[in-house]
Amino acid sequence: MPTTPLKKTSRQLVDEAMALVRTLNLDEARAAHAEGRALFVDLRDVRELEREGVVPGAVHAPRGMLEFWVDPASPYFHMAFEGTKEGQPMVLFCAAGWRSALAARSLLEMGFDNVSHIDGGFTAWKAAGAPVADKAPPKPKA
Repeated sequence: MPTTPLKKTSRQLVDEAMALVRTLNLDEARAAHAEGRALFVDLRDVRELEREGVVPGAVHAPRGMLEFWVDPASPYFHMAFEGTKEGQPMVLFCAAGWRSALAARSLLEMGFDNVSHIDGGFTAWKAAGAPVADKAPPKPKA
């Protein structure tokens, strides 16, 4: 079956996002987590959470729903994101930092200016010995 050439590859999209969004190294991410002021947002699939563990206190927002959950005008808005309207920092992460870079770019485009993501994602977080819990984080309440 012939393939249609893409205008941009997924790698190009990720690279463009990485050039625009703030990327926290592990030390910065751990400090932000320890301070407790930032909302840590886990974008991974629920199966990844169950298999790999979670960052304690992180909110799980499936990648496909994030833009709807952060938008107060959306019927899917979740109260877990209430503080982000007033500028509460958000630290996004996925497994490797690719989905979170794309998600952070999307939130920047929506007007959130205090959003970042973790370099290397949850995989790097866990490998560095940062706090990990075995159970899935609580789901945000609508």
